[in-house]
Amino acid sequence: MTLRVYNTLTSEKELFESVRPGEVGVYLCGPTVYKPSHIGHAVGPVIFDVIKRYLMFKNFKVTWVVNVTDVEDKLIAEAEAQGRDMLELARDLERQYVDAMGALGVRNIDYMPRASEHIQEIIDHINDLIERDHAYVVEGDVYFDVSKDEDYGKLTNRRPDDQESGTRDGLVKAAKRNPGDFALWKAAKPNEPATAKYKAPWGVGRPGWHIECSAMAMKYLGQTFDIHGGGMDLKFPHHENEIAQAESATGQVFARYWMHHGLTRFNTKKISKSDAEMAKVMESLQITNLLNRHDPEVLRFLILQSHYRSPIEFSDEVLKAAKTGLGTFRRLLERVERVTNADPYKPELQIERMRDAELDPRGRDLLDELMHLRVRFLEEMDDDFNTAGAIAVLFEIANAMNKYIDSAKLETHSEETPRNMLRAAGGTLVSLGNVLGLFERRPAAKLAGDDSKLPQLVDLLVEVRKLSREAKQYAIGDHIRDELTKLGVTLEDGKDGTRWRIE
Repeated sequence: MTLRVYNTLTSEKELFESVRPGEVGVYLCGPTVYKPSHIGHAVGPVIFDVIKRYLMFKNFKVTWVVNVTDVEDKLIAEAEAQGRDMLELARDLERQYVDAMGALGVRNIDYMPRASEHIQEIIDHINDLIERDHAYVVEGDVYFDVSKDEDYGKLTNRRPDDQESGTRDGLVKAAKRNPGDFALWKAAKPNEPATAKYKAPWGVGRPGWHIECSAMAMKYLGQTFDIHGGGMDLKFPHHENEIAQAESATGQVFARYWMHHGLTRFNTKKISKSDAEMAKVMESLQITNLLNRHDPEVLRFLILQSHYRSPIEFSDEVLKAAKTGLGTFRRLLERVERVTNADPYKPELQIERMRDAELDPRGRDLLDELMHLRVRFLEEMDDDFNTAGAIAVLFEIANAMNKYIDSAKLETHSEETPRNMLRAAGGTLVSLGNVLGLFERRPAAKLAGDDSKLPQLVDLLVEVRKLSREAKQYAIGDHIRDELTKLGVTLEDGKDGTRWRIE
């Protein structure tokens, strides 16, 4: 099996070969911390968390960098509007972002450099460009000269004239050599906060957005590294400008593979902080608010059930479908635990260890099927990290396991070997799910208020329902079940009684 990655730079899937054998450097454009992050800002980190997990699964040593943009025009404006210190606001929003990513299972970031703490690296980067005659100074501003870069536009096939000017007024715009030249450094305005002003050889000011990323990426990953990622909306001008700056300064390839994930849409409309029409729903789509209302693993599952290059559809219907899909695996793992009396979330046994076991025909068929499905899972992930295809394979594994439990009557018989086979199957399912950051821990059972006595109350209602059914008062029993369902409590009737769980 060979990993292939879709490279935006070439518009083709390419064989993945790292710059340094056995090692991979990954850079993902992180948040601009001027407003609370919404669900769209979780997509990139969740996807690249899986990418790192899978590369580690393939025995690569991975260094993953996610920057924090805390020096930026929008942040200055927002801090002024709130009457707060710029960096104080940035730290609060950064903390919320990091906590939310942790809740979503994103725990594999190695470095989160802040632009404000890498000003010297940025200044050195700009100096290199000035010395190489790729940049010039205009009254304290520094601009990149796109006419000096013959490759400019190679990522998106756009002309330098398409470049957004990023200028503040007509005088500065008129002073630029070319309409497509973009700011590397912006001279400070008199009324701007002190925390947004830094000394540089060409005057006091602050860096442009694009130069921040290329400087920090090269500091932590070197002049040439493996994977640079971000949303589709960053391809131009941000990533195009990063390439121009970095390669003009070093003469080396900046990043080998450019990976761009699809944008998030709410009811088919793109989610954006700056979209006035979305203002009414933005608060509900903030990550912290979503995590207060929904299981984090459901949100992660929702993101991964689409291929990363496809748009991420977010709606109540899609969220409900993700909850149902994840519930399929949770119910199965509950069955595995009941049958085996072992914790399925600690996969100590997997199918490879059952190859030499004395299995009956059903067990042997399941073993062969799961060995085949495991290979298919890896093939999907090798095909440009196709998490959607990988999850589809997990559903096939779950289906095969449920059929085995039923056909072998494992819930009523106690033979040890079939139960060990089921334990191994469950271990394989969980281990493959862990590659995606799924099934890492037992889901927390809680109701609104998380009152410790609530489970006892549910047990009491289940008992009342049982007694009403025995008395042939079915309407009462059905009413209890329906009302519990509305509260998120699912009842499952079986031969050994009624079990319940919190959805």
